[in-house]
Amino acid sequence: MSENEIIEAVKDMPENKKKSIGKKIIDQLYLERKSKGMLDAIQEKMVSRKLLVFLTATFLLAWHGLDPETWGMIAMFYIGGQSVIDAAKVWRHGA
Repeated sequence: MSENEIIEAVKDMPENKKKSIGKKIIDQLYLERKSKGMLDAIQEKMVSRKLLVFLTATFLLAWHGLDPETWGMIAMFYIGGQSVIDAAKVWRHGA
């Protein structure tokens, strides 16, 4: 679905449905909370997606012959990315 198709679909949507979707977006991105911001919400989703990619790559390596070099690259990205996130959490919230 293209951006224009999404815009048109939203324009045709009943007002109460628009408000319901808006509320869900605000809740999912923590826009009304002072203790947690939109970037935190996005970061949480990215962490879980990275873990899913890493676990999928490990499964493919073990059971379906994924190239070990490709798995190594995925593992390095996961570990490196996770290290940056952990360091930021310690820096922000203390040890």
